[in-house]
Parts: sequence; structure tokens; C-alpha cells
Amino acid sequence: MSEPEQQPERPASHLEKEEAWLWRIALLFLVLFATTVAALLWERLHALPYHLGLLPIAILFVAICFVAFAYGRRKQVSELKDLLHGLQERVSNPSEEQLDQLGQVIARSQRSFKELLDSFDDVAFAMSLDGTLRTVNRRVTQLLDIPYTALVGAKLDNFVDEPLRNAAEAGLARFLERRRWAGLVRVRLKNSQRVLYFDCVLSAIIKGDEVVGVSTLARDVTEEREKERRFTELFETLQEGFYFSTPEGKLLDANPALVHMLGYGGKEELLALDPTAMNFDPGQSPALGRTADDEGDVRTREISLKRKDGTVGIFLDTSRAVWDTAGKIIRYQGTLVDVTERRGMEKALRRQEEFQRYLLESFPDLILVIDLHEHYGFASARIRDLLGYAPDDWVGKKVEEQDQSPEFLALCRDVSTGRKKFGFCEYGARHRDGSWRTMRATASPLFDAESKLSGVIASVRDITVEKKLEQQIIQSERLAAMGQMIGGFAHELNNPLTSILGVTELLQDAQVPEQVRKQLTMLQQQSRRAAEIVQNLMYFSRPPAPGKGAINLSELVQRTLHLHAYSLRKNNITVDFLPEAALPSVNGDPHQLMQVFLNLILNAEQAIREARDRGTLRVRLVKGEKSVSVTFQDDGPGISPEILPNIFDPFYTTKRPGRGTGLGLSICKAILREHSGNVEATSGPGGGAVFTVTLPVT
Repeated sequence: MSEPEQQPERPASHLEKEEAWLWRIALLFLVLFATTVAALLWERLHALPYHLGLLPIAILFVAICFVAFAYGRRKQVSELKDLLHGLQERVSNPSEEQLDQLGQVIARSQRSFKELLDSFDDVAFAMSLDGTLRTVNRRVTQLLDIPYTALVGAKLDNFVDEPLRNAAEAGLARFLERRRWAGLVRVRLKNSQRVLYFDCVLSAIIKGDEVVGVSTLARDVTEEREKERRFTELFETLQEGFYFSTPEGKLLDANPALVHMLGYGGKEELLALDPTAMNFDPGQSPALGRTADDEGDVRTREISLKRKDGTVGIFLDTSRAVWDTAGKIIRYQGTLVDVTERRGMEKALRRQEEFQRYLLESFPDLILVIDLHEHYGFASARIRDLLGYAPDDWVGKKVEEQDQSPEFLALCRDVSTGRKKFGFCEYGARHRDGSWRTMRATASPLFDAESKLSGVIASVRDITVEKKLEQQIIQSERLAAMGQMIGGFAHELNNPLTSILGVTELLQDAQVPEQVRKQLTMLQQQSRRAAEIVQNLMYFSRPPAPGKGAINLSELVQRTLHLHAYSLRKNNITVDFLPEAALPSVNGDPHQLMQVFLNLILNAEQAIREARDRGTLRVRLVKGEKSVSVTFQDDGPGISPEILPNIFDPFYTTKRPGRGTGLGLSICKAILREHSGNVEATSGPGGGAVFTVTLPVT
């Protein structure tokens, strides 16, 4: 048997090279286009309300599979063309080897096509017009859980309950006319009660210009349909208002909650409104609209919308954009939460809180809250007026750190431990300027919302002025009692003293020895001194009505200093006095005021002489807003804090016996009280005593 003739190698023509080059360029362009589309869709699909993030990857995968399939098919077609070309040259006598080679190529092509179909994640099958399956891919066998051999050649109705056969036959005539159909198909398999949804594309299989079968490519969208159904249920049942709108603010869709919020009878009535119909202010831009340069980011704001009945509601609007595949904003989706009632409650609560704050600030007492750990939890604004501190200076501090007295701390502990249900105390508190104030605190337990003891609430009042008034009242009552007593025994003493003075004068006129005359003179002097004391007592008990007139205090003080100048010079006391010519006049009795000034000068002189051999008396006049003050300051030993509150009491004196009666300062106090004035005593900053006489201006 002779060997077959060696077939000469057929050179590739220029047309085949061009065809191969165009195929490579087209397939490469298809891959690049699919990659670009997938990249562009990646970000946009995340903004959609469905989980479609895998769609770009699926598109890229399908494109690559199609390129691989097309490139393989082209190679197989090229081999078939070469083989057919050889057959044409040897048609008269084809060899078995060539026939086997042709069969292998055809089988390989069929396997490649089957593998391509099996690589699809979507359902793919072909059937005849009577419903007989001709081929199916692996996805169909997995879905029906039936092997490939049992499916091919069987009727589709054996595995599917829906769609119904009569419905399919009703659409067959239209399909045969158009030879293509695409749409959503509801499917229920016989081996399952679950309803599936497929997005199908049906194409006609044509043979000799006649439709002999149908090829179907179906993507399972059951999960997407379930998500849509759940989203629709959520959309319809949400208590918050949900809407879709155009960038211009025109409503595209709204859930029943939003329709109810705005008071409309139905969705159609609401969607038919003009974009500005819900505006509280008709002159403004649409309430739900956005500007042209808006980037579609999430926007949360509070807006006012007009309801159907004309009332205005306050809504919390949260919205963001929805883009199409080209990256253009096609609509906005958002929620509207009706916060009208909440804002009203917040406004009422703010008014109540402001009322409580104003109430606490206007309350005359300081309100303090102390917790169980003895820390201040609250201090009202009244603390600025009472102690000079801001509330924040005390809040969070311990009670002991704020110079509180042991009495106040003990009261808080007694109430917080339950030993007392209610209590009060008086204590001394230091002002921020260093001065001391007398306080009265009233404390009671503070309970929380669960009726548990959470601390102590105290009301603190400044009673410094009241204490001074109380002391003045006590002193006035004491003076009144003393005045009545003094008036009684002063009258009793006047009669014997008058007799003694009369007898001594008669005896002095008689012829008596010189020694007796000296004793009578001494007796008369002591009697006159006793009479002056009695007269002072009488004046203290009932001071005479003064003959008042306009007085220049500067001249009156200077005249008093002149009267006592000799005694001051004799005792080496320097007077530092600055007259004030521009002082306003005061209304008073000059003789009685001179008596006051002279008494204060004498006290200063005696105090300096007890401390040193020489000293200085400083006298100053000060003009106030409605008064004039005269200050007498010496550099003597001063007044100790223990005796300072008692120096104006009658018969109270610190001098040695025989040097004073203790009535001088009390008489000065009485004279100045008749002149609507006052006298106060303090210790000087550098030592010595300071007496300040204050008189109202005319």
C-alpha cells in the first residue's frame, strides 16, 4: 500500500493574517471595556438599596469567558477550514485519518461549548417547541438535583409547576413572531414549594428560516426579589416617613407613614403636589430640593413642612443621593421623622428649667446640695452676693475645703446619716474679700427618683445685718432699763448733793480755821464733781432736745481741738488735722457735737499716755454720698477684739478705778442717735483705735 502523498503546506494568505489580527484587537478591546465598566459600576452599585456589589465581577468574568470561548472557537474554525480545504482537494478519496481528525475537532468543539455553558452561574438550556429539553448546563442539574442524562429528552413540564402550560402556549404565538423575549418569570419546581424568580432571555433556534426550538438564559434573581419584597414591606410599615424625590424636590414615592404625617388622604394626592406646596415659607426653594452643585452626600437637618390642614410640623430630614450607572444623580432617598411634639416638649422643659433656674437665682437664700461624700453638687447663683464666689468655684469641692464651720459640717452629717430629719445652725463664713459673715443654715435630706437618700439640701441665709440689729435692740433695751434706773437714783442723789453743796458754801463763809477751810473746799469740789456725774446720768437717761442748725463740721472740729490744745501739747501729743473747706453742712447742735468730739479726743489722749510718752492723733474728714464722716485715730494700744462689742455699753470701762465712769461713749452714742448719726470703733491696721463719727448731710 503506497504512502499518501505529502500534502503541500498551504501558505497563509494576507487576508487570514488581517483577520487574525482584527480578532485579537477586538477581543482585547472587549476585555478592557468590560474591566472599565466593572470599575465604574463598583462604586455606584454600593449606593443602591440592593446588594449588587458582585455584578461588576460577574460582568468581567462573563466577558473573559466569552473571549476565551470565542478565541477557542476561532481556532477550531480555522482548523476546520484547513481540514475542509484539504477535503476539497481530496474529495474524491478522503482518508480515514482525515475523517477521524474531523470527528475529533467536532467533538472537541462540542465539549468546549458544553464546558462554556457549564461555567455559567446562570441557568442555560435549549428545548424544542413542544417543551422537550435538548441540552442543559450544570446549573440546571444542580437546581433540579437531577442528572444530565435524565433531563435531556424529557419534557420541561415534568419538573416545573409554574409557569402553567396554557400560559406558555398563550405567549408562544407572539414569541414565534418576534423570535425573542426577555422578562421576569415566576417558577415553582415540583420537588420544592419555594417560589423562584428568574430574569430570562429567550431566543429562537432557527433552521431553514423556521423556528424549531428555544434557547434560554435565565439569571436567578430570587434573592433580589426577596430583598425587594422585604424592602417594600419595610417601606410600607416604617413608622418614619420614607420618600424618594427628584433633585428639584418633587416627590416620586412616599410610604404610608409619611402620607399620614402630612395629613393627606392617599399617596397619589401627596405625589401630585408642587415641590413648593409643603414649604412653610412659599418664597423659599423647595424644602426637599437640593442645589445643582450638590454632591449627594448624606444631609441631616431640621425642616418645617406645611401639612394639608395648614399647620406646620417640624421634621428631622436625613437624605442622600442615588446615582445611575453613568454617575449621574437620578433621585434622592430620605426619611422624615416628625419631631414636632418632641420639640414642643423640649421647649416646655427648657421653659421649666429656666423657671427653676430663675427661681433659684431670685431666691433670697443660698441653695446648696451636698452629696453623701460631703462634696458640693450644686450651688445657686446667690453665692456671688453672699460670699463673693462663683457656683463653679464650689461645685465638686469638699465642704471642709471651703472654710465651712464645724457647726455646718456637723449639721450636714447629722442629716445625711439620718440622725436628724431637719436641722439648722448658725455659723461664721469667710467672704472672698476676707471679711466674716454670720450665716444661718437650714438642712433637710435630699432623695432621688427612687426615693433613696442621695444627699443634703441646705438653705443658707446671711444674717449678719440681723445679728447687728439684734445686738442693737438688746443694747437699746439695756440702755432703756439703765436709763430708768439711772433716772431714779440720779433724782435721789441730787437732793443730798444739793444739801452738801449748800452747807459747804455756808461753812466757807463762816469764820473757820484755815485747815478746815481747805477741807471744806475739797469737799465742795468733790460734791460738784458728783453733781456733774449725776447730771450726766440724767442726760443719759433722758437727753434734752437739741437746738439744731446748720453746722460746718470742719470749723467745729477745729474749735474743739483749740479748746483742748494746751492739754495735748502738755502730754506731747501731735495733732494731724487736715481741714476740709468744701464739706457740705450738717444739721445738729454744736455744743452737743463738741461734747462728743471732746470725749473722743480725751479718750485718745488717755490711751496714748498709757502706752508711751508721746504720740499722734490723726483727724480726717471724709465726704460720702449722703453723709460726712469724722475719723479720730490714735497710735495707742488699740482695742482688743474681746472688748470691742461692749465699749458703748453704759458703765463699761477699761480705765483704772477713779479714771472714768464708763458713760462717755454711751452718752456720745445717745447724742449721735438724736442727730440721726452713728459712731463706730475699730482697731487700726497699724495699731491704735479708730473712732468714726458719721452724720447725714443737710
